[in-house]
Amino acid sequence: MAIPGYHGVLLEVDLTNRRVNEIDLNPADAENFIGGEGLGAKLLWDYLKKPGIDPMSPENPFMIMIGPFDGYPIPYAARFVTYSKSALTSTIDPKYPNGSTIGYATGGGFLATEIKLAGYDGLIFTGKAEDPVVVVINDGKVEIRDGRKYWGMATYQCEQELLKDLGDRGYEICSIGPSAENGVRISAVLHSMGRAAGRGGTGAVMGSKNLKAVAVKGTRQPAVGDHKLFLEQLAKLRESMRNSTPSRYGTASSLVSSSDRGNQTTRNYREGTDLDAVTISGLYAENSYWTRHIACYCCPQACKKIGVGRGGKWGKWVVEGPEYETGTMLGTNLLIHDYMGMMKLIGEADDYGFDQIDIGNVIGFLMECYEKGVIDRKFLGGVDLQWGDVQASRDVMRMIAYRENDVGQLAALGVKKMAEQFGQGTEAYAIHSKGQGYAAHRRATSPEGALGYITSNRGACHLVSGSASGHNNGTLNNSLVICNFGGRGGFSEVGIPELLSTITGITWDQDKYSLTGERIFNLEKCFNYREGFRREDDEWVPARFYTEPLTVGPAAGATYDPKVVSQALDRVYTDHGWDVKTSKPSEAKLRELGLDYAWKEIANL
Repeated sequence: MAIPGYHGVLLEVDLTNRRVNEIDLNPADAENFIGGEGLGAKLLWDYLKKPGIDPMSPENPFMIMIGPFDGYPIPYAARFVTYSKSALTSTIDPKYPNGSTIGYATGGGFLATEIKLAGYDGLIFTGKAEDPVVVVINDGKVEIRDGRKYWGMATYQCEQELLKDLGDRGYEICSIGPSAENGVRISAVLHSMGRAAGRGGTGAVMGSKNLKAVAVKGTRQPAVGDHKLFLEQLAKLRESMRNSTPSRYGTASSLVSSSDRGNQTTRNYREGTDLDAVTISGLYAENSYWTRHIACYCCPQACKKIGVGRGGKWGKWVVEGPEYETGTMLGTNLLIHDYMGMMKLIGEADDYGFDQIDIGNVIGFLMECYEKGVIDRKFLGGVDLQWGDVQASRDVMRMIAYRENDVGQLAALGVKKMAEQFGQGTEAYAIHSKGQGYAAHRRATSPEGALGYITSNRGACHLVSGSASGHNNGTLNNSLVICNFGGRGGFSEVGIPELLSTITGITWDQDKYSLTGERIFNLEKCFNYREGFRREDDEWVPARFYTEPLTVGPAAGATYDPKVVSQALDRVYTDHGWDVKTSKPSEAKLRELGLDYAWKEIANL
């Protein structure tokens, strides 16, 4: 019997054999891992029984997971999680040729709502289709359709063409672009014009299965445990948001403020301040280009912005953004201050299906390698890749998407693999953790600022703090699945455990809720440990942050102290109950969390 708030059903689509199975969701898994990231972690553990499996092989499942809050009119609770073994990460000292971490990314919009209404608590895609396919789901009816028509299309074009062919705009669609089709490891899963599940290379895993798109709609909403109390709590939640206004600039508001604090990625992380950031800011965009605010399902913030370019050097375009990550990684990080050109670049990155964080990171690294003579124009396919050059950035991005020339083949693997190939000291400014590129937050003012990046289970992550409690809380947000902005929107007034109790009929208190986050994070850590990741992988920080002081802005002179970072890492491990020398989770901790089966797998490693 399903727990209230869940359908108790997972959809498994075997693409190799073109079979569709409905799998009962184990109620214990729902209670112990909630949904989203947590349930993805448990399912990945169950599907991959041994380490070293190639993440681009048919054996690696690609999952789209949702949580118990999805499908209900709860503000800030309309997100989905793509989950798989990462296509991007790797160890310093490989125990296995294909050892990589867990990989996940989150996206907003309306997709998660329709998956819940279609009757499923998550979608699991296994195997590999012989030819490109799209999967269409309508209230429990599942079809694997020929997708060859859509292969090669840009993401938004694919979505619009598929909607037209379905003859029903009630479907919500996620898709991949040409970059994922071509096995580029920094590819995303795109949904509804610019909503991307970007990190971890999950788009590349989706592409490796010849799965171009998933379209889903439904009308079935599961009952809640206490409907009357749920409505009361929902009313209280909305009341707390009564004075909330739509986000005027979205996250683009930080494009200037972050620079003013010295925390903005500039010129491949050489600096934390860009004195010209105002030229691509939210204020400039609002006054010149933005035409519409758009929101995810039942969200009052409307943090996404649609802009229109009406001609000139970069032509006409309709693009979502900029938001902070895109405006930084494809703006200040590349010293691009041409707003129209930057937006053209952002739009094309979405069309190709890139993770915009990693593609900005990759292009910035290439610019610096070219500046220092490590690579030449021949390697770059004839492109003169100078700082601030929009057209050169567009040309290189296209080559990466289609894996053209030397740059396209190698850059498709991310900055870590490029630095390993280039040598010549480039490792010092290849900005990543475990192979996943850092995001747009320079975090120069605190030596412990690196911890969020280096201790995340998915490689560099800017969305969790560098503490044990921050790790656990981050997994909980991604398991429900709620937006990180939700804490500002009234959940503190209602209480997440209380709302979860009302929906599921299971009594949740703060202790049980916190323990669940700890269980999820530890299971992910066990997966990584089994894949060969050790303390040296966590502790590795690009040498730039230790040896090159910032020279501009309020953080001028700032560097990291390796001793401080190491001592902080000791504290994180101790707080988690892990071995300080190796990062191995302890038997006592895993048994306390009910992860005896995970301990058996790593005990002798």
